[in-house]
Amino acid sequence: MSLLQDKVCIITGSGRGIGAAAALKFAEFGAKVIVTDIDPVPAEETVARIKEMGGTAMAIAADVTSDGDIEELVGQTMNSYGAIDVLVNNAGYTWDGVLHKMSDEQWEAIINVHLTAPFKLIRACVPYMREVAKKELKENGIAKARKIINISSTSGTRGNPGQANYSAGKAGIIGLTRTLAKEWGAFNIQVNAVAFGYIETRLTASKEEATKIERDGQEIELGIPDQMRQMAKMAIPMGRGGTPDEAAGALVFFASELSNYVSGQVLEIAGGL
Repeated sequence: MSLLQDKVCIITGSGRGIGAAAALKFAEFGAKVIVTDIDPVPAEETVARIKEMGGTAMAIAADVTSDGDIEELVGQTMNSYGAIDVLVNNAGYTWDGVLHKMSDEQWEAIINVHLTAPFKLIRACVPYMREVAKKELKENGIAKARKIINISSTSGTRGNPGQANYSAGKAGIIGLTRTLAKEWGAFNIQVNAVAFGYIETRLTASKEEATKIERDGQEIELGIPDQMRQMAKMAIPMGRGGTPDEAAGALVFFASELSNYVSGQVLEIAGGL
């Protein structure tokens, strides 16, 4: 299917969860996908799945909080495909705690990955998105539509106890999205955000099933207590959490030409909340 035919799409954090589901769906619709993740093994696994179904993809291990890794990610993409049509800022994790017990390190780490990293990655794409569009406008009077999709959360649109850092980062990305839509609209670059509610990933797994990650020498346990999981599902009109594949559908819309006159918007994917 050709909805994203030959579009070069970078999806951060696409080794697992929503990012991996998006990478597979983008490839299904014809995109050339750059699968990038801090962990190289799941990134390679996602690429292998894409290639098995006949798609085009490349894995690049990158920590989006590293300036050097951002430069390498953008450089490798341009060297391989010569363009960047879509950027999806999806990478991130949670490190929860009530505010009065939250450390500076805990706050800064989450703000860094969910807000500062997307800002820096967008800025690194300026020569290959905004400046290329300026050249197209000068030469042809029209620029090719390009897309930036930032991932927010209902924690950012509504707040969530125990997630002051995450909620602040996800609210901040909405402000960045709306500002950039105004700054880059003249270059036919649409900038939108998707705010996910309860999606079944390792971030929302029960504590009994939760995985642990290590960031900067700190071991962080993902997941949420089972009682909170059940309460969250009871509050959802549809009565369940969403799947990564369902979450990825909104990203396809914002990446495609179907959204060419949609910019500066925040779409909540939350089962009717």
